[in-house]
Amino acid sequence: MADISRRTFMGLSLKLAVMMGLGVSAAPRIAECLDELSKGAAPVLWLQGQSCSGCSVSFLNAEEPGPAAILTESISLLYHSTLSAATGSVATGLLGEVIKKGGYILVVEGSIPAGMEEACVIGDEPFARQVSRAAKNAAALVALGACASYGGIPAAENNPTGAMGAPQFLEKENIHLPYMILPGCPAHPDWLVGALTHTLKFGIPPLDEEKRPKMFFSKFLHEQCPRFADYERENFAETFDDDGCLFKLGCLGPNTHADCTIRNWNSGVNSCIRAGAPCIGCASSAFPGKIAFPFYRKSERKV
Repeated sequence: MADISRRTFMGLSLKLAVMMGLGVSAAPRIAECLDELSKGAAPVLWLQGQSCSGCSVSFLNAEEPGPAAILTESISLLYHSTLSAATGSVATGLLGEVIKKGGYILVVEGSIPAGMEEACVIGDEPFARQVSRAAKNAAALVALGACASYGGIPAAENNPTGAMGAPQFLEKENIHLPYMILPGCPAHPDWLVGALTHTLKFGIPPLDEEKRPKMFFSKFLHEQCPRFADYERENFAETFDDDGCLFKLGCLGPNTHADCTIRNWNSGVNSCIRAGAPCIGCASSAFPGKIAFPFYRKSERKV
């Protein structure tokens, strides 16, 4: 674990406790959990399939000293294809040993090409078979990002690979284990850190009907939007640099459950809507949608 003071460490634990809605009394238990993570006592196996690795990059952009610095050591001790120092047969051998031992939390990033297994191969093993094998020995599964949750961009209309999210794949393979999804393109690092911490110390967090943690996905983004007052006054932006509600420029905040606008990204610097970009619903099951439904409804703009 990064060399940080106990005061800073407890501050991080308190922040996580509040973030998860557990109250300040939960901070000591969260600190204990984070310590277990940093020492590798809480095994996490991270597999990557059809994706851009954006969720891994997002996770590593967590504020320092923060979740990324603490969790990277634990995750790299098991397996993460992007972060692992090992390559080739050494890496695949390590992965095989981890799966054989079992008992880990399985994090799946990226979709699974169930209709074209050769589209994604790790070593000599198709990713679909790898996920199936790993899931059977896992204590729980976290589908991280839009691709792992619902299929995402690889599963967009007319894709040739039969790409699907991890929950759909588990059902197809008749594999039963506790799981949750953290949609988003990419998923916010706080979502993963909070979900892992809660699972390891308190059990699977309360989930909604789509298996999303309620502590992050219980409200529509629209309800937490900094431009909500403009929507109420029917003050709609006509161009992307206008003030006003971005609904007529294609904002999908009214249909998307997430807390991006109050959590913000890059250490709390900004969010899509605050930067003048409409929400494209990347945390929604409809993302990326069909060809007939564009992200930005330019036809509604005034000419």
